[in-house]
Amino acid sequence: MEVTDRRTSVDFAHCLKDVVDVHFPGADQIVLVSDNLNTHKPAALYEAFAPEEARRIIEKLEWHYTPKHGSWLDMAEIELSVIQGQCLDRRIPDQETLKREVAAWEHERNQHAVKAHWRFTTEDARIKLKKLYPSF
Repeated sequence: MEVTDRRTSVDFAHCLKDVVDVHFPGADQIVLVSDNLNTHKPAALYEAFAPEEARRIIEKLEWHYTPKHGSWLDMAEIELSVIQGQCLDRRIPDQETLKREVAAWEHERNQHAVKAHWRFTTEDARIKLKKLYPSF
């Protein structure tokens, strides 16, 4: 998790570069599940980096978007909800304290991480998200 001053497309692009170059440098392909926030687009990489660098990062990512009204499917949204309740439920005086608090929370959370057993099947999705699927 990264603490930034704002939530811009350039900030997002730098996070993606870290995912590709720092967290998963040996990966041939990284599956990225993203919500539909206007800054969460491949174009963000072209705003932040030279075209060659942006293309290199994009080619490593297999991009998938959650349904527009399906943020509850987005694991990142779930984690943000958890961190808000467990770590950010009080006033934090400055960005340095926030960074330390988030890093400590993230470390503790990862120490006790339980592998997710996703039980929401494709069939469940077809029922629950019926209106989002095209009808023929």
